[in-house]
Amino acid sequence: MGSQAPAALRLPAAEVIQGVLTVLRDHGCRITQARLLLLAALARPGHHSAEEIAAAVREQAPAVHLTTIYRNLDELERLHIIDRTYISHGPATYHLASAAHGHLACEACGSIAELPGEAFRALSDAALSAHGFVISPSRFAVPGRCAACQPSRDRG
Repeated sequence: MGSQAPAALRLPAAEVIQGVLTVLRDHGCRITQARLLLLAALARPGHHSAEEIAAAVREQAPAVHLTTIYRNLDELERLHIIDRTYISHGPATYHLASAAHGHLACEACGSIAELPGEAFRALSDAALSAHGFVISPSRFAVPGRCAACQPSRDRG
């Protein structure tokens, strides 16, 4: 899946992974080979399904089971290290939660654009004031059509 990351998300992968390892150690979590490989897969640009992450991990550690991947993803999500996002009708995708952001998903070509969390501020404020509801824009994608897939506005 394609993705354009806001400038705030463009940190060197090694720096991000070191920060995550610090959080894991602070919470008493073990640093295993499978977890390191999973973090490296998560540090790649984009949003990846558990199966895609497992395939990347298995390239270097073929014995790692999918259940291990899911257990690690659940733990990382519980610690707010990653976000589980539902982009469209497909499986959940995962990405490092290095900065709050929302998603726009093109229904035609499948591209994904990431927006800073502030882009959803008006919606968040309206949901809170009108319904007492707090939204989590990093957990879902707003469907629509990207500029390349929109019908030409010149046709009349």
